Amino acid sequence: MRIDKMLANLGFGSRKEVKKLLKDGQIMVNDMAIKDAKQHVNPQIDVVMVNGEIVEYKEFIYLMMNKPPGVISATEDMEMETVIDLLEEEDRVFAPFPVGRLDKDTEGLLLLTNDGQLAHRLLSPKKHVPKTYFAIIDGVVTDQDISSFKAGVVLEDGYVTKAGELTILHSGIRSEIELTITEGKFHQVKRMFEAVGKRVIYLKRLSMGPCVLDEDLELGEYRELTEEEIQLLRDYEK
Repeated sequence: MRIDKMLANLGFGSRKEVKKLLKDGQIMVNDMAIKDAKQHVNPQIDVVMVNGEIVEYKEFIYLMMNKPPGVISATEDMEMETVIDLLEEEDRVFAPFPVGRLDKDTEGLLLLTNDGQLAHRLLSPKKHVPKTYFAIIDGVVTDQDISSFKAGVVLEDGYVTKAGELTILHSGIRSEIELTITEGKFHQVKRMFEAVGKRVIYLKRLSMGPCVLDEDLELGEYRELTEEEIQLLRDYEK
């Protein structure tokens, strides 16, 4: 990889700005000053330093975010704040994107990465990756609803959902539940409850496959996945 491309991708400035760093002798590879922007380096082997600081290169980035309400799951939008807007510049330079989406008013676990292959596997309908949600429901959730969800409910457009595992945490005028589904239809959780005559008034995603939301993350906060979490996602098969 060319040294100017690598450093530009890592956020050290534009190609032009990186060339100036090279010209000024601020970039070293294996303890040797490099001035040629076309110089090729192997990020896995060569030690690259900028202004005396070792550059940590990584091809992919894997982030876990506790998505807040009011923010959309998109990379850019002319009017609305996106989850990418919540990232630090040092993470935005990797051009991550959300793995799937959460509705604007839905909170909770959202994975972001620039690893397209991993994202494709997690989102593939063939994988049936389970996603678990906590929700507050306007209405009394009953055992009949559990049976209905297990059998698959008919949405307003005629689509019959795959089986969902519904657990009642509290049943009352406002019920609290957890629901695990293996699909990702548009507004699916909300539409499933509408199909049984109830309304979701709060929704939070708790997990996706083997990845569970870090309870220490406040709304809008995020962190990099651990090596163990990344490996679990890579190895995940359903």
